[in-house]
Amino acid sequence: MQTDMMTLSQTENKRLMANARDSLKGVWELAIGALVVYFLVFCVLGFFPVIGTIATYIIVGPMTVGGVRFTLAVSRKGRPEIGQLFSGFDRFGTHLAAYLLQTIFVALWTLLLIIPGIIAALSYSMTYFIIAEDSSISASKAITKSKKMMKGNKWKLSCLGFRFTGWFLLGMLSFGIGFLWVGPYMYVSYAKFYDDLKTAEDQSCEGVADAITV
Repeated sequence: MQTDMMTLSQTENKRLMANARDSLKGVWELAIGALVVYFLVFCVLGFFPVIGTIATYIIVGPMTVGGVRFTLAVSRKGRPEIGQLFSGFDRFGTHLAAYLLQTIFVALWTLLLIIPGIIAALSYSMTYFIIAEDSSISASKAITKSKKMMKGNKWKLSCLGFRFTGWFLLGMLSFGIGFLWVGPYMYVSYAKFYDDLKTAEDQSCEGVADAITV
């Protein structure tokens, strides 16, 4: 009989953040540059009230996937490139669908109460990471996989986000300049969280396979 197993993140958030800082060594300038380019794209669209708003909704999914690919490359000490920000247009329809489905689901849960909406957003939080790595998965399956990965891990991800509260305050006190460093730091920390979940999931699968073999 097959049952859904809950896989928990094993690494402390403090360690994930330390690992993120380590991955950013030597590439801070590139990471900050990528963040600036990402937001400039949407800032430019903001100058066109109607067309720009429509275009934003259309490209935010693919751009987010591209941003995730760049972030994973930084996190894994690969070869991050600014061009990766636009790599999400390779499966435009799927990445657009991922954004639209998440937005609709979170909005529907939020209609009940704010808390269910927050829980839903946390459940779907790994969707872009999953879809950025798997070129064959559909948007709906990526969302389902994210929900499975986040089972039992939503509070820990929330706590990871809370750890950046002080950094965000510093960013505001610096008139927004500090966000140039806080953004990459936070995004790479989330990438570390995702990889930690993947590692735990792989180990869990290996353990089940060994048990079946025995």
